Amino acid sequence: MNHAQRVTLTPAQEQAAFAWLSLLHDQPSAGDQLTFSHWLQADPAHAEAYAQAQVIWELSEAPARTLADEDAVALQGYLHAMDNSRRSSVRRWAGALAMAACLVLMIGVGAGWQPLRWADDLGADYVSAPGQIRTVTLADQTQVTLDADSAIAVDFSRGERHVELRRGAGFFNVTHTGEPFVVDAEKGQARVLGTQFEVRLQAHGARVTVLSGRVGVTAQRNAPQQILTAGQQVAYGEGAAEKLQTVDSDAQLAWRQGWLNYYKASLAEVVEDLRRYYPGRILLLDDELAARRVSGSFPSKDPHAVLSSLQGVLGFEQREVFGQIIILR
Repeated sequence: MNHAQRVTLTPAQEQAAFAWLSLLHDQPSAGDQLTFSHWLQADPAHAEAYAQAQVIWELSEAPARTLADEDAVALQGYLHAMDNSRRSSVRRWAGALAMAACLVLMIGVGAGWQPLRWADDLGADYVSAPGQIRTVTLADQTQVTLDADSAIAVDFSRGERHVELRRGAGFFNVTHTGEPFVVDAEKGQARVLGTQFEVRLQAHGARVTVLSGRVGVTAQRNAPQQILTAGQQVAYGEGAAEKLQTVDSDAQLAWRQGWLNYYKASLAEVVEDLRRYYPGRILLLDDELAARRVSGSFPSKDPHAVLSSLQGVLGFEQREVFGQIIILR
């Protein structure tokens, strides 16, 4: 079916296609198959909806199973204090979780689905939604600006001011009170008295960027501390810190004003950022394309415009499915 002939699908038709796809992947009866055949022939839109659902199922099945396995592991952690028989039952849920994950990943409902997101939000004090940049004031008058799709937990009860970055990124404008202010991210810490800086979670660790003041960064407990000043940045992960870098911190932190700035960044990095500003899912399916380098300044409020601009330069294929999933390849 060409683009001019493509029918417009209703949410009910899309959901019915997902339901049939799920049923037919789970040993359907002869009666189920006959009913499905009647449904498929009843309306040309049904065939269109089912064809699109099959495409997304094939693209999402493997990553969804990975996400479901991670959720199952997290759930085991919550049940750690319970008896072994109840904990072991979580493992048997992994298959069902994977099936549900595929459906949710395909649909891209609401804010999208991310591994362990529910666990992050469960223990968080402040959360920002995809596409939302949110500034909150803590009890000590410190201001925290959360990047889109971020979460923090706050604990001022231990004689120190502790903030745990659970997802995304936060920019901290710390009020001087005489008590240390510590941001915990992964296994490392950023420790200050009064300053302005960002902590951003990455795939296997975190990155700290200082706008003003001084920040001491450790990659893990009892590790050597690196002192950062304005215009400096360091990344760490798996217990080790990378070499300190000099950066344009104003440009790096321009997301607070709605801009994403890149210099020779991989397309994979750009897409990872755009995912926080898009309410559905963005799937990048080509490893070679993911490694292509990008430079430029883009408005974060319009991920579609950013991808269209990059498409014109890099020449990749872009397809939007169900108005919620963008596929790049």
